[in-house]
Amino acid sequence: MSKRGGRGKGHHKGRRRHFTDAEELRMEMEKEKRQQDWRERKEGEGSGDEDGATSRKLESDSDEDSESEEEMGKPKGVSGLIEIENPNRVAQKTKKATNVDVNDDKPQLSRREREEIARQQNIMRERKLQAEGKTDQARSDLARLAIIRKQREDAARKREEEKKAKEAAQAAKSAKR
Repeated sequence: MSKRGGRGKGHHKGRRRHFTDAEELRMEMEKEKRQQDWRERKEGEGSGDEDGATSRKLESDSDEDSESEEEMGKPKGVSGLIEIENPNRVAQKTKKATNVDVNDDKPQLSRREREEIARQQNIMRERKLQAEGKTDQARSDLARLAIIRKQREDAARKREEEKKAKEAAQAAKSAKR
């Protein structure tokens, strides 16, 4: 058994932690900057212009292009070289505060919200038609209700006749006494 009570090597607690100092960070930044400059020079050589004035002009144009590319998003991989139209890729539509229409009366609804509103309107329309008796189900319900009412009226009439017959029988009995 080890002296540490069975702890493995994978634990970081109790050990010294390594922090990158400012000098290392500065050196990494310079290295990245040199690589970026080298890439830009390499792209400039690929165009075939060796004249200094035209290359400076191209660099200024490429700076403007790179600014516009940075706004759209930095291309990754070969996407900067080949124009690919991806129908599934949705570009973020950011609006400036000055361009936003505050007086927009019609709120923009999502597909689910529109479907929910349409579903509720259909339910209300069906209820209205059913209340007016214009649907097949409403007609069959009304016919069933009419049959039930007639049966109840007949049963009430029979009960009334039986009640009158009992009263007449009791009256006859009491008259006999």
